[in-house]
Amino acid sequence: MSRRSLATVVLATALLLTGCGEEEPVSPVGPPASRGEAPPPTPASPFWVDPDSDAARQVKEYEKQGRTEDARIMRRIADRPAAQWPAGDDPVPDVTKAVQGAAPEGRTVVLVAYNIPHRDCGMYSAGGARDARSYRDWVDAFASAIGDAPAIVVLEPDAVPHIVDGCTPAQYHDERLGLLAEAVERFKRQPRTRVYLDAGNPAWIDAPAKLVEPLRRAGVARADGFALNVSNFQTNDVVRGFGAGLSRLLGGTHFTVDTSRNGLGPLPGDRADAWCNPPGRALGVPPTDRTGDELVDAYLWIKRPGESDGTCRGGPAAGTWWPDYALGLARRAKA
Repeated sequence: MSRRSLATVVLATALLLTGCGEEEPVSPVGPPASRGEAPPPTPASPFWVDPDSDAARQVKEYEKQGRTEDARIMRRIADRPAAQWPAGDDPVPDVTKAVQGAAPEGRTVVLVAYNIPHRDCGMYSAGGARDARSYRDWVDAFASAIGDAPAIVVLEPDAVPHIVDGCTPAQYHDERLGLLAEAVERFKRQPRTRVYLDAGNPAWIDAPAKLVEPLRRAGVARADGFALNVSNFQTNDVVRGFGAGLSRLLGGTHFTVDTSRNGLGPLPGDRADAWCNPPGRALGVPPTDRTGDELVDAYLWIKRPGESDGTCRGGPAAGTWWPDYALGLARRAKA
Protein backbone atom coordinates (compact mmCIF):
# COMPACT_ATOMS: atom_id res chain seq x y z
CA MET A 1 0.00 0.00 0.00
CA SER A 2 1.51 3.30 -1.03
CA ARG A 3 2.29 6.36 1.05
CA ARG A 4 3.50 9.06 -1.26
CA SER A 5 2.92 12.41 -2.83
CA LEU A 6 2.01 12.69 -6.49
CA ALA A 7 5.59 13.61 -7.30
CA THR A 8 6.75 10.48 -5.54
CA VAL A 9 4.61 8.32 -7.80
CA VAL A 10 6.33 9.79 -10.83
CA LEU A 11 9.80 9.18 -9.43
CA ALA A 12 9.23 5.74 -7.93
CA THR A 13 9.35 3.72 -11.14
CA ALA A 14 12.81 4.96 -12.08
CA LEU A 15 14.19 4.43 -8.62
CA LEU A 16 12.83 0.90 -8.35
CA LEU A 17 15.02 -0.12 -11.25
CA THR A 18 18.12 0.58 -9.19
CA GLY A 19 16.90 0.18 -5.59
CA CYS A 20 15.53 -3.34 -5.35
CA GLY A 21 17.11 -5.77 -2.97
CA GLU A 22 19.74 -3.44 -1.54
CA GLU A 23 20.77 -3.64 2.10
CA GLU A 24 22.02 -0.83 4.27
CA PRO A 25 23.91 -0.60 7.54
CA VAL A 26 21.65 -0.62 10.56
CA SER A 27 22.26 1.47 13.64
CA PRO A 28 21.92 -0.24 17.01
CA VAL A 29 18.40 -0.15 18.39
CA GLY A 30 18.13 2.05 21.46
CA PRO A 31 15.18 2.26 23.83
CA PRO A 32 12.15 4.10 22.45
CA ALA A 33 12.70 6.98 24.87
CA SER A 34 16.02 7.75 23.15
CA ARG A 35 14.08 8.70 20.00
CA GLY A 36 11.52 10.82 21.83
CA GLU A 37 9.01 7.98 21.80
CA ALA A 38 6.82 6.58 24.54
CA PRO A 39 8.24 3.91 26.85
CA PRO A 40 7.30 0.31 26.12
CA PRO A 41 3.81 -0.59 27.31
CA THR A 42 3.02 -3.16 29.95
CA PRO A 43 2.60 -6.72 28.65
CA ALA A 44 -1.18 -6.48 28.99
CA SER A 45 -2.99 -5.25 25.89
CA PRO A 46 -6.71 -4.71 25.27
CA PHE A 47 -6.40 -5.85 21.65
CA TRP A 48 -6.94 -9.30 20.14
CA VAL A 49 -3.99 -11.36 18.92
CA ASP A 50 -4.75 -13.65 15.97
CA PRO A 51 -3.40 -17.09 16.90
CA ASP A 52 -3.46 -18.15 13.23
CA SER A 53 -1.66 -15.18 11.71
CA ASP A 54 1.07 -15.58 9.11
CA ALA A 55 3.62 -14.76 11.79
CA ALA A 56 2.22 -17.42 14.13
CA ARG A 57 2.37 -20.01 11.37
CA GLN A 58 5.92 -18.91 10.58
CA VAL A 59 6.93 -19.53 14.20
CA LYS A 60 5.66 -23.11 13.92
CA GLU A 61 7.50 -23.58 10.62
CA TYR A 62 10.77 -22.31 12.09
CA GLU A 63 10.35 -24.63 15.07
CA LYS A 64 9.85 -27.61 12.75
CA GLN A 65 13.03 -26.65 10.91
CA GLY A 66 14.97 -26.39 14.14
CA ARG A 67 15.40 -22.63 13.76
CA THR A 68 14.74 -22.03 17.44
CA GLU A 69 16.27 -18.58 17.65
CA ASP A 70 14.41 -17.34 14.56
CA ALA A 71 11.17 -18.69 16.03
CA ARG A 72 11.83 -16.82 19.27
CA ILE A 73 12.46 -13.58 17.41
CA MET A 74 9.40 -14.01 15.18
CA ARG A 75 7.24 -14.19 18.29
CA ARG A 76 7.85 -10.45 18.63
CA ILE A 77 5.31 -10.23 15.82
CA ALA A 78 3.24 -13.36 16.35
CA ASP A 79 2.44 -12.67 20.01
CA ARG A 80 1.29 -9.09 19.47
CA PRO A 81 -1.99 -7.74 18.08
CA ALA A 82 -2.12 -6.51 14.51
CA ALA A 83 -5.07 -5.20 12.53
CA GLN A 84 -7.20 -7.40 10.35
CA TRP A 85 -7.90 -6.26 6.77
CA PRO A 86 -11.20 -7.96 5.75
CA ALA A 87 -11.54 -9.06 2.15
CA GLY A 88 -12.93 -6.74 -0.50
CA ASP A 89 -15.35 -9.28 -1.95
CA ASP A 90 -16.95 -10.31 1.35
CA PRO A 91 -15.73 -8.91 4.68
CA VAL A 92 -18.03 -11.01 6.86
CA PRO A 93 -15.88 -14.16 7.30
CA ASP A 94 -12.79 -12.20 8.35
CA VAL A 95 -14.70 -9.89 10.69
CA THR A 96 -16.62 -12.79 12.21
CA LYS A 97 -13.44 -14.77 12.84
CA ALA A 98 -11.85 -11.83 14.63
CA VAL A 99 -14.92 -10.99 16.70
CA GLN A 100 -15.44 -14.60 17.77
CA GLY A 101 -11.75 -15.04 18.56
CA ALA A 102 -11.68 -11.93 20.71
CA ALA A 103 -14.91 -12.61 22.59
CA PRO A 104 -13.76 -15.14 25.24
CA GLU A 105 -11.28 -12.67 26.77
CA GLY A 106 -13.25 -9.54 25.95
CA ARG A 107 -10.54 -8.18 23.67
CA THR A 108 -11.00 -5.35 21.18
CA VAL A 109 -10.60 -6.21 17.51
CA VAL A 110 -8.69 -3.79 15.29
CA LEU A 111 -10.03 -3.75 11.73
CA VAL A 112 -9.18 -1.83 8.56
CA ALA A 113 -11.88 -0.91 6.05
CA TYR A 114 -9.98 -0.72 2.75
CA ASN A 115 -12.26 -1.02 -0.24
CA ILE A 116 -13.07 2.50 -1.46
CA PRO A 117 -13.69 2.74 -5.23
CA HIS A 118 -10.68 3.84 -7.31
CA ARG A 119 -8.35 2.79 -4.51
CA ASP A 120 -4.63 3.68 -4.50
CA CYS A 121 -4.73 5.55 -7.83
CA GLY A 122 -4.09 2.35 -9.78
CA MET A 123 -0.78 1.60 -8.05
CA TYR A 124 0.37 -1.47 -6.04
CA SER A 125 -2.86 -1.76 -4.02
CA ALA A 126 -5.26 -0.77 -6.79
CA GLY A 127 -8.79 -2.09 -6.64
CA GLY A 128 -11.71 -1.45 -4.34
CA ALA A 129 -15.45 -1.72 -4.74
CA ARG A 130 -16.68 -1.40 -8.32
CA ASP A 131 -19.07 1.48 -7.56
CA ALA A 132 -20.69 3.49 -4.77
CA ARG A 133 -23.59 1.10 -4.27
CA SER A 134 -21.25 -1.89 -3.93
CA TYR A 135 -19.18 0.03 -1.39
CA ARG A 136 -22.22 0.91 0.71
CA ASP A 137 -23.29 -2.75 0.72
CA TRP A 138 -19.77 -3.82 1.72
CA VAL A 139 -19.62 -1.35 4.61
CA ASP A 140 -23.05 -2.42 5.81
CA ALA A 141 -22.04 -6.08 5.82
CA PHE A 142 -18.76 -5.24 7.57
CA ALA A 143 -20.47 -3.21 10.31
CA SER A 144 -23.23 -5.76 10.82
CA ALA A 145 -20.62 -8.50 11.33
CA ILE A 146 -19.02 -6.46 14.13
CA GLY A 147 -22.30 -6.42 16.00
CA ASP A 148 -21.92 -5.24 19.59
CA ALA A 149 -18.30 -6.38 19.93
CA PRO A 150 -15.66 -3.85 21.00
CA ALA A 151 -13.86 -2.77 17.84
CA ILE A 152 -11.63 -0.11 16.33
CA VAL A 153 -12.08 0.53 12.61
CA VAL A 154 -9.39 2.43 10.70
CA LEU A 155 -11.30 3.80 7.75
CA GLU A 156 -9.81 3.75 4.26
CA PRO A 157 -6.05 4.27 4.34
CA ASP A 158 -4.97 6.70 1.58
CA ALA A 159 -8.49 7.82 0.67
CA VAL A 160 -8.36 11.36 2.07
CA PRO A 161 -4.61 11.99 1.52
CA HIS A 162 -4.91 10.96 -2.12
CA ILE A 163 -7.53 13.67 -2.56
CA VAL A 164 -5.21 16.20 -0.91
CA ASP A 165 -2.16 15.32 -3.01
CA GLY A 166 -4.12 15.24 -6.28
CA CYS A 167 -3.50 11.57 -7.03
CA THR A 168 -7.21 10.75 -7.05
CA PRO A 169 -8.87 12.42 -10.07
CA ALA A 170 -11.08 15.39 -9.21
CA GLN A 171 -14.22 13.78 -10.62
CA TYR A 172 -14.16 11.23 -7.80
CA HIS A 173 -13.65 13.64 -4.89
CA ASP A 174 -17.25 14.46 -4.02
CA GLU A 175 -18.38 10.84 -4.23
CA ARG A 176 -15.45 9.62 -2.17
CA LEU A 177 -15.90 12.12 0.65
CA GLY A 178 -19.61 11.39 0.72
CA LEU A 179 -19.00 7.64 0.90
CA LEU A 180 -16.53 8.11 3.74
CA ALA A 181 -19.03 10.20 5.71
CA GLU A 182 -21.69 7.56 5.15
CA ALA A 183 -19.28 4.83 6.25
CA VAL A 184 -18.49 6.69 9.47
CA GLU A 185 -22.20 6.97 10.20
CA ARG A 186 -22.79 3.28 9.47
CA PHE A 187 -19.95 2.02 11.64
CA LYS A 188 -20.95 4.33 14.48
CA ARG A 189 -24.34 2.64 14.63
CA GLN A 190 -22.53 -0.29 16.22
CA PRO A 191 -22.60 0.40 19.96
CA ARG A 192 -18.95 -0.35 20.77
CA THR A 193 -17.18 0.55 17.53
CA ARG A 194 -14.67 3.39 17.37
CA VAL A 195 -13.81 4.84 13.95
CA TYR A 196 -10.65 6.68 12.87
CA LEU A 197 -10.35 8.25 9.41
CA ASP A 198 -6.94 7.87 7.81
CA ALA A 199 -5.03 11.15 7.49
CA GLY A 200 -1.71 10.03 6.00
CA ASN A 201 1.62 10.90 7.62
CA PRO A 202 3.89 13.95 8.07
CA ALA A 203 6.23 12.90 5.25
CA TRP A 204 3.33 12.78 2.81
CA ILE A 205 1.11 15.75 3.64
CA ASP A 206 3.38 18.66 4.49
CA ALA A 207 0.83 20.83 6.31
CA PRO A 208 -1.99 19.66 8.61
CA ALA A 209 -4.23 22.47 7.40
CA LYS A 210 -4.54 20.78 3.99
CA LEU A 211 -6.38 17.88 5.62
CA VAL A 212 -8.93 19.86 7.61
CA GLU A 213 -11.67 20.46 5.05
CA PRO A 214 -11.48 16.98 3.43
CA LEU A 215 -11.61 15.32 6.85
CA ARG A 216 -14.59 17.42 7.86
CA ARG A 217 -16.42 16.49 4.68
CA ALA A 218 -15.49 12.85 5.29
CA GLY A 219 -17.25 12.89 8.66
CA VAL A 220 -14.43 13.27 11.17
CA ALA A 221 -16.74 15.14 13.57
CA ARG A 222 -18.88 12.01 13.88
CA ALA A 223 -15.85 9.69 14.02
CA ASP A 224 -13.70 9.10 17.07
CA GLY A 225 -10.73 10.75 15.40
CA PHE A 226 -8.14 10.25 12.70
CA ALA A 227 -5.34 7.72 12.10
CA LEU A 228 -1.74 8.63 11.27
CA ASN A 229 1.34 6.85 9.91
CA VAL A 230 -0.58 3.87 8.50
CA SER A 231 1.94 1.60 6.75
CA ASN A 232 4.65 4.22 7.17
CA PHE A 233 7.79 4.68 9.23
CA GLN A 234 7.73 8.15 10.79
CA THR A 235 8.81 8.25 14.44
CA ASN A 236 6.28 8.71 17.19
CA ASP A 237 7.54 12.13 18.22
CA VAL A 238 7.24 13.47 14.66
CA VAL A 239 3.79 11.95 14.20
CA ARG A 240 2.55 13.22 17.54
CA GLY A 241 3.66 16.74 16.68
CA PHE A 242 1.87 16.62 13.33
CA GLY A 243 -1.19 15.06 14.94
CA ALA A 244 -1.36 17.68 17.68
CA GLY A 245 -1.35 20.42 15.05
CA LEU A 246 -4.12 18.76 13.06
CA SER A 247 -6.06 18.12 16.26
CA ARG A 248 -6.00 21.80 17.16
CA LEU A 249 -7.38 22.71 13.75
CA LEU A 250 -10.17 20.18 14.23
CA GLY A 251 -11.10 21.36 17.72
CA GLY A 252 -9.22 18.79 19.79
CA THR A 253 -9.88 15.60 17.83
CA HIS A 254 -7.99 12.52 19.06
CA PHE A 255 -5.92 10.18 16.88
CA THR A 256 -4.12 6.84 16.67
CA VAL A 257 -0.58 6.10 15.44
CA ASP A 258 0.62 3.09 13.46
CA THR A 259 3.84 1.94 15.17
CA SER A 260 4.17 -1.37 13.35
CA ARG A 261 7.44 -0.55 11.57
CA ASN A 262 8.69 2.78 12.90
CA GLY A 263 11.15 1.57 15.53
CA LEU A 264 14.11 3.04 13.61
CA GLY A 265 12.20 5.73 11.78
CA PRO A 266 12.09 6.16 8.00
CA LEU A 267 14.77 5.21 5.50
CA PRO A 268 17.50 7.90 5.66
CA GLY A 269 17.73 10.33 2.78
CA ASP A 270 15.17 11.99 0.57
CA ARG A 271 14.10 8.93 -1.39
CA ALA A 272 10.97 8.68 -3.48
CA ASP A 273 10.60 4.96 -2.73
CA ALA A 274 11.22 5.22 1.03
CA TRP A 275 7.68 4.00 1.74
CA CYS A 276 8.03 0.70 -0.12
CA ASN A 277 9.73 -2.22 1.65
CA PRO A 278 12.64 -0.07 2.88
CA PRO A 279 15.58 -2.09 4.22
CA GLY A 280 16.89 -1.85 7.75
CA ARG A 281 13.62 -0.94 9.49
CA ALA A 282 12.33 -2.28 12.82
CA LEU A 283 9.16 -2.93 14.75
CA GLY A 284 7.98 0.00 16.85
CA VAL A 285 6.22 0.30 20.19
CA PRO A 286 3.86 -2.68 20.65
CA PRO A 287 0.13 -1.94 20.46
CA THR A 288 -1.31 -0.31 23.56
CA ASP A 289 -3.91 2.18 24.69
CA ARG A 290 -1.54 3.49 27.36
CA THR A 291 0.19 6.14 25.31
CA GLY A 292 0.96 8.81 27.87
CA ASP A 293 -0.54 11.42 25.52
CA GLU A 294 -4.09 12.62 26.05
CA LEU A 295 -4.60 13.12 22.31
CA VAL A 296 -3.26 9.70 21.25
CA ASP A 297 -5.91 7.06 21.90
CA ALA A 298 -3.69 4.14 20.93
CA TYR A 299 -0.50 2.95 19.32
CA LEU A 300 -1.60 0.25 16.88
CA TRP A 301 0.01 -2.14 14.41
CA ILE A 302 -2.29 -1.25 11.53
CA LYS A 303 0.07 -2.42 8.82
CA ARG A 304 0.69 -6.09 9.53
CA PRO A 305 4.48 -6.36 10.02
CA GLY A 306 6.00 -8.63 7.42
CA GLU A 307 3.42 -8.08 4.70
CA SER A 308 4.89 -6.56 1.56
CA ASP A 309 4.20 -3.01 0.43
CA GLY A 310 4.38 -4.08 -3.20
CA THR A 311 6.68 -5.50 -5.84
CA CYS A 312 9.59 -3.20 -5.04
CA ARG A 313 13.02 -4.17 -3.68
CA GLY A 314 12.36 -7.77 -4.64
CA GLY A 315 9.15 -7.99 -2.60
CA PRO A 316 6.03 -10.02 -3.44
CA ALA A 317 2.66 -8.46 -4.26
CA ALA A 318 1.23 -5.91 -1.83
CA GLY A 319 -0.21 -7.57 1.26
CA THR A 320 1.68 -10.85 0.74
CA TRP A 321 3.52 -12.34 3.72
CA TRP A 322 7.30 -11.97 3.35
CA PRO A 323 9.02 -13.93 6.13
CA ASP A 324 12.55 -12.68 5.54
CA TYR A 325 11.43 -9.06 5.74
CA ALA A 326 9.35 -9.84 8.84
CA LEU A 327 12.29 -11.50 10.54
CA GLY A 328 14.46 -8.46 9.84
CA LEU A 329 11.90 -6.12 11.38
CA ALA A 330 11.67 -8.29 14.47
CA ARG A 331 15.41 -8.85 14.82
CA ARG A 332 16.18 -5.11 14.81
CA ALA A 333 13.43 -4.25 17.28
CA LYS A 334 13.75 -3.66 20.97
CA ALA A 335 12.63 -7.01 22.42
